[in-house]
This record gives sequence, C-alpha cells and structure tokens, in this order.
Amino acid sequence: MADIKLDKTSTRAPEKFDKEKTKAALPAIYEELDELQNVLYAQGKYAVLIVLQGMDASGKDGLIKNVFSSVNPQGIIVQSYKVPTAEELSHDFLWRIHKHAPAKGMIQVFNRSHYEDIIVTRVHNMIDDNTASKRMKAINDFEELLVHHNNTIILKFYLHVSQEEQHKRLDERIHDKTKQWKYNENDFIEAALRKEYLKAYEDCFKHCNKVKWTIVPSDQNWYKEYLVATTLRDALKELNMQYPGIKK
Repeated sequence: MADIKLDKTSTRAPEKFDKEKTKAALPAIYEELDELQNVLYAQGKYAVLIVLQGMDASGKDGLIKNVFSSVNPQGIIVQSYKVPTAEELSHDFLWRIHKHAPAKGMIQVFNRSHYEDIIVTRVHNMIDDNTASKRMKAINDFEELLVHHNNTIILKFYLHVSQEEQHKRLDERIHDKTKQWKYNENDFIEAALRKEYLKAYEDCFKHCNKVKWTIVPSDQNWYKEYLVATTLRDALKELNMQYPGIKK
C-alpha cells in the first residue's frame, strides 16, 4: 500500500457520484446485504470482522445504524471500545479484543478497535515508538491468525472527515437536543490534536496493511454509507456462499 497523506486525501465523494442517484441505490444494496448475511449465517463457514476507525464525529455510530439495520440481528454483533478498564489494563492490549473476534457465520463490527492502542496512546505519549512498533507487529499477527485460522474476512475502514465538518458536527452536539447526549468537552481537545492524529493514522496504514485499509470520504453521510455497504456486499459475493442442504 502506497504511503497515504491524509491532508491530501479528499473527504468528499468523487464528482461522478450524484447524491440522489446514490441514495436511491442504497435500498437495493441493503437488500442484497440482508440475503448475503443470511447465507453467511446459515453456512457457518466464514466470519466477518468490520473495523471502523476515525476521528470523533466522523460518523461511526450513524454508519452502523444505517448500513446494518437491514440485516438479521441474530447474525451481527457490534462492539464499541472505550477507555480500557482496570481489568483490561492488567492484560495484554489485545486481550479485550480477541474475546470479541467473530465466530463463523457472524458479522462483528468494531466501533473503534485494537488500533486505538497505537493511535490514542501515541498521540498522548503513553507509549514510545518502540512499543508502538511491537504492537503493530502483534496486530498484524492477530489479524493473520483470524484470516488464516478462522476463515475471517476483515474489512478495515478509516472514516476521513474534514476539520470543518468535524467542528460542525461537534457543535451540533451542543445545540441539537437529539445529539446532546453525545456531547463530551474532551472531544474538542482531541479535535485540536488533528495533525498528531493524522500522523499516527498514516503510520498505522503504512505498517498495518497486510489487511488493506479503505479510506472513506466521510463529509457526506450518503457516500460514506454507500462505499462501506458496497465494499461489504462485494466481499461477501466473492465468497460464492451457498445455503447448506438438508442434514443427513
């Protein structure tokens, strides 16, 4: 994977995409996802792990709600990762992650993930570069384990939002009553560290790319949802899954 420079990467949909046409295409894509997820669950041969990373207000929660609300809830689990608990900190950094790895037949969505332990920790100088390098190797080994030993399809998405759009969305959490529950004054402190976060992510993309990353322009929710949904759909279709027959 070529080095990615996020400050030179667009946060908006390519010009060829029309908003209304793209939004009109989404229901059919969601219907396909529903059917593919049913086969995935019934066959029980593959597992799917979806990793969502991004700055605060990049739209991870909304994406999960809109893209995955059409699939059977029995076949999907969403795990959100926040600040590690005392128990989690007493183990290796992947301990709290591995126990939520998807079982065969399941789609597991990570809202933030093991990558927080080489992103936030570096931005705030909790770990040095040597420790970060060791952790990135451990992450590569962990993902390789899932792929090659549990038939896991891993899709990693970085939701790329502009500074202007991020600030707009953070301000909405102050003024919009339906979003005030999300408000955290610390989000504005983290947003001010944008350059440091982008640098940490770029290093992450460079060294943790055995499973490729998809950089998702996220200023426009309709395109963000379209890109994630079509990427997942295409990955599932490539598996050529079949419903199992009657068990004898």
